[in-house]
Amino acid sequence: MSATTRRAFLEYTGRCGLAALAAQAAPGALRATPLGGPVGIQLYAVKDSLQADPAGTLKALRAIGYGEVETAGFAGLSARQFRSLLDEAGLGCPSAHLGFEPDKLGASFDDAHALGARYAASGSLRALVLPELPGGAGASGMSLEEAHRTAALANRIAEQARRVGLQYVYHNHDFEFADQGDGAIGYDLLLQETDPQLVKFEIDCGWMTLGGRDPRAYFARYPHRFPMIHVKDFLPAPAGPRAPDAPAHPGAELGHGMIDYRPILAAAEKAGLKHYFAEQEGPFTRMSELDAARQAYQYLRSMP
Repeated sequence: MSATTRRAFLEYTGRCGLAALAAQAAPGALRATPLGGPVGIQLYAVKDSLQADPAGTLKALRAIGYGEVETAGFAGLSARQFRSLLDEAGLGCPSAHLGFEPDKLGASFDDAHALGARYAASGSLRALVLPELPGGAGASGMSLEEAHRTAALANRIAEQARRVGLQYVYHNHDFEFADQGDGAIGYDLLLQETDPQLVKFEIDCGWMTLGGRDPRAYFARYPHRFPMIHVKDFLPAPAGPRAPDAPAHPGAELGHGMIDYRPILAAAEKAGLKHYFAEQEGPFTRMSELDAARQAYQYLRSMP
C-alpha cells in the first residue's frame, strides 16, 4: 500500500469512529467495504463534471466517501497540478490510465510517478496495434493476430515500466471476447502470451459480462493476474429500434443494472484483488454524474 493510499485509508477509518473499528475487528464482523479498505472510482465516470470544475469535483467525491481514484486524463492540467488537487481533496491515486507511445514511454511513466500511482494502465492498445495489421483499423472483435501483437507490445511496455518501479496493467473492453472460431478469443491469448510477472490485467467486469464471459472464471483460472477491477453495470438492451448512435446497452447506476457484484467481488478478493473502481458509461439520463457516483458508493458500501 502506498503512503498516499495509506493516508487516505487512515483518514477514512478515523471518520468511522471507535465503535465501527471495534466491529470490524470482531470475529465474523462485516467489513465497512469490500476488501476492508477505501472505495475507489474511475474518474471517467465524472469526466464532464471534472472538466468543468476539477477541484470541486474531487472534493465532492471525497465528501461522498471515496478514498481513492483512478485517473483517465487530467482535465487539462499537468499530472503534478492534478496531484495537488488530489492531495487537497484527500484522495489517493494508486492507478492511472495513460496514453502510451512505444518510443516515448518515459513521459507517461513520469506522469504516473507525479500522481503517486503504482499502476500504469492502458485503456486499450488498439490505436497502436491496428494500424500495423493487414487491413488496418476497422476490425470489430479482436482477431488472434491482433491479440498476438497486443501481447508483444504489452510485454515491452511492462518491462520498461518495471525498470522505473511501476506495474503495467491492461484494461479490457468487450471486443477482446469476440469468438474467432472454435471458441478462441483474443483475451485468452493476451493472458497466455504475456509474462505473468510483468503484465497484470484490470478486468472491466461490465464490458467482460457484455462480451459473454464471467469474471469469476478468470479469477479462478488466473489468480494474482488481476490486482484491479472496474465495477460497472449496464441496462438490458432496449426493446424495439434504437437511434444509430445509441448504445446497445446504456450504462446503469450500480445496483440498477444487470450484474450482481457480490459474488464477483468475493471471487476477486480470493484471487488477490488490491483495488476496485466504480465506473459508469453514459448517457447519464436518469441522474447526474455525481449523483450516480453517490449511488455507486452506497451500493458498494452495502456489501459485506
